[in-house]
Amino acid sequence: MAMAGLYRRILPSPPAIDFASAEGKQLFMEAIQNGTMEGFYRLISYFQTQSEPAYCGLASLSMVLNALAIDPGRKWKGPWRWFDESMLDCCEPLEQVKAKGISFGKLVCLAHCAGVKVEAYRTNQSTIEDFRVHIMRCSTSDDCHLISSYHRGTFKQTGTGHFSPIGGYHAGRDMALILDVARFKYPPHWVPLTLLWEAMDRTDETTAQRRGFMLISRPHTEPGLLYTLSCKHESWVGVAKYLMDDVPLLLKSEDVKDINKVLHVVFLSLPSSFGDFIKWVAEIRRQEDGGQSLSQEEKGRLSVKDEVLKQVQETDLFKHVVAFLSSSNSCCRNVPILDQEDDLPDIAASVCCQGAEILAGKSASVEGYFCKEKCVKCLKANGDKPITLISGTVVDGISEQGLDVLVPSSQTKMICCGCGPSSHIGMHPAGNDVLTALLLALPPVTWSGIKDEKLLQEIDALVSTEHLPILLQEEVLHLRRQLHLLKRCQENRVIAGKRTTK
Repeated sequence: MAMAGLYRRILPSPPAIDFASAEGKQLFMEAIQNGTMEGFYRLISYFQTQSEPAYCGLASLSMVLNALAIDPGRKWKGPWRWFDESMLDCCEPLEQVKAKGISFGKLVCLAHCAGVKVEAYRTNQSTIEDFRVHIMRCSTSDDCHLISSYHRGTFKQTGTGHFSPIGGYHAGRDMALILDVARFKYPPHWVPLTLLWEAMDRTDETTAQRRGFMLISRPHTEPGLLYTLSCKHESWVGVAKYLMDDVPLLLKSEDVKDINKVLHVVFLSLPSSFGDFIKWVAEIRRQEDGGQSLSQEEKGRLSVKDEVLKQVQETDLFKHVVAFLSSSNSCCRNVPILDQEDDLPDIAASVCCQGAEILAGKSASVEGYFCKEKCVKCLKANGDKPITLISGTVVDGISEQGLDVLVPSSQTKMICCGCGPSSHIGMHPAGNDVLTALLLALPPVTWSGIKDEKLLQEIDALVSTEHLPILLQEEVLHLRRQLHLLKRCQENRVIAGKRTTK
């Protein structure tokens, strides 16, 4: 009786050498002796098989993120925080990746979103000599890993574009070890480095750009402590274009004379979807995981967020933003994120719904959830400073889930209160500090079109990161990197759109 489907493929050899063959083992042993398999051990500890035929990029990245011990900051299943392919959806909807795969640029975007340091090179931006240096660098240490984007056809394998991590290097034979994440198809195998370069030097027909490689390593500090930019919703394209392209032109065309006028120009035409673009990052947990006590890890992360929020609110720029948004002639009261009457329980209800979505591993809209109950509390134990906690019961029409949201607050004297609509706790993240952080993150060239020299100097002083506290400086620079990355993604979309209309 004939069976449907395929059971593996025979690895074409040559050019590849099966890792488990006698020759493959010999290469492995020699490479170990020469010190060029140091990155292998952590990678093999987290080696995984892609869960969908088109998930090679997601599997490669989640494997590397776990090997680098990057904390996703949100739970995978049960109480465990762990990177899984299903969590890598901030740059491309999972359904789209499942259907068409992911491009080199979008995988780089995902890596940035995960908070790692990324050095990405297409083959027309590098040389084979440089590639060999990078392979050697990542193979002689365990704090850097390399993901290759290549065309299988060069190795006489079936299929087209593919991603996989590089597990090691044999300098004597100039061969690289590919830890193929499509383990249902081919086993790990050694290939000549020159041939791997040739396989990367193929054009991706979807983007009309060369393939390449990316080096991924841990950041010097943990980025994105309090704020993050989202390109999950399609609206990010318009917001990124407005901030990076339109704002500099508007400032150049307007005759601005003071700070208020500058803020008026920037905020006047903010896209209505701006509230979906930048978010503050809350700590979310299931109630059964934590009860009324916080772990030292949770306390530590929340304490850092508190400090970042405090540092934002101590900047001179923040004072100008607050004064402008409070003025009677403010033009921006219709933008959701700028609502100065932010009600913490209502915000918490929204965050609880987003948390339920995350914990359920879903990528759909949070419109399917609503928060049936919410309660603002103040926790204090063992002499620790008070911590704001909002509890909510989220319903999705089928089941209920109790969630806690730990809210950062810069207020030094907190008002502790119980449940009820009259509960109030001050200075949680709101529109004014979110806007302040984003203004600080805009590229310095944004303001260069201001004609008034004195005003330009004043603005430069307000938005300069040079004298910011270290924590806030790192937060701002992380947001700035995200903005630049989104700008590149937007440009790539425009190029791809022009090609499809020809």
